[in-house]
Amino acid sequence: MKLRDMALAALANVIWGFTYVAYPIALESFTASQMAVLRFVLAALPVVLVPRPAPWRTILSVGATLLTGQFLLLFFALAAGLPPGLASVTTQMHAFFAVLIAAVVLREYPTRRQGIGLVVAFTGLLLIGLTIGADLPPVALALAMAAAASWATGSILLRKTPRGVAMGPLIVWCSLVPPIPAYLASLLLDHDASLSSAVVHASAGSLVAVVFLGTLATTLAFGIWGYLMQRYQSAAVAPFALLSPCTGVVAVALIFGERFGPLRAAGMACILAGLVVVVLPWPQVVARARAMLRREPACRPPSP
Repeated sequence: MKLRDMALAALANVIWGFTYVAYPIALESFTASQMAVLRFVLAALPVVLVPRPAPWRTILSVGATLLTGQFLLLFFALAAGLPPGLASVTTQMHAFFAVLIAAVVLREYPTRRQGIGLVVAFTGLLLIGLTIGADLPPVALALAMAAAASWATGSILLRKTPRGVAMGPLIVWCSLVPPIPAYLASLLLDHDASLSSAVVHASAGSLVAVVFLGTLATTLAFGIWGYLMQRYQSAAVAPFALLSPCTGVVAVALIFGERFGPLRAAGMACILAGLVVVVLPWPQVVARARAMLRREPACRPPSP
């Protein structure tokens, strides 16, 4: 993967990491389903300016999996008792699901180095999960895993789109899919489903958080993600998603003052180490190191 594309992958997942700060701020004024409606309505606004970039079957399938399925299933998991902190961990299981689905559907198998890096990163994810102490209903865990699998499926669908399809416009058009099911969920589950009233009485912080979710965290970040999935194997791109829980932990600590202990720090270190194993071109690194070692004796001053 090119250095520029590595930077883009890191940027997208740092943005997603800050959603763990934006979510609680937005939820001060909106329910989870209302927040989903507003997020994707904002993301879909440019459809009046952007030509449709792909057939409707692509828009509907990607919109139903990458966006609708992921976020609504996660919402139902939270409603069923999934601890919010654990949601940041279960969501990132999509990185491993994406690699598995790509191996089965696209015959894209991770290399030995990528496999080792994924195992190291997965160990870090487990360590972070162990720091969250709460009862976990099996239904909530199943819904959370389904949300991660939905994201992974959407990522593979993006992988299969032709390179001529522009990812930014595709994400904009796919954002037309989630608002209707999210609004229906709001009508069925929210005590006060008046979206207009919620917007009028929302705090400035909640409105800014929703705008962040609808623009940077949806159109920009998912556009970058789709661009990378088009060009690289899933095993090369998916591990970058593990940066987002690390970013989320640090962002929450800085903004809300939440502290984390050594076990969670060790988990983040493992995730970063796993990413280093996956993304660094180790054969070139080793070759350069050997070349430097061979040149080093010639640079030493002669012995007296």
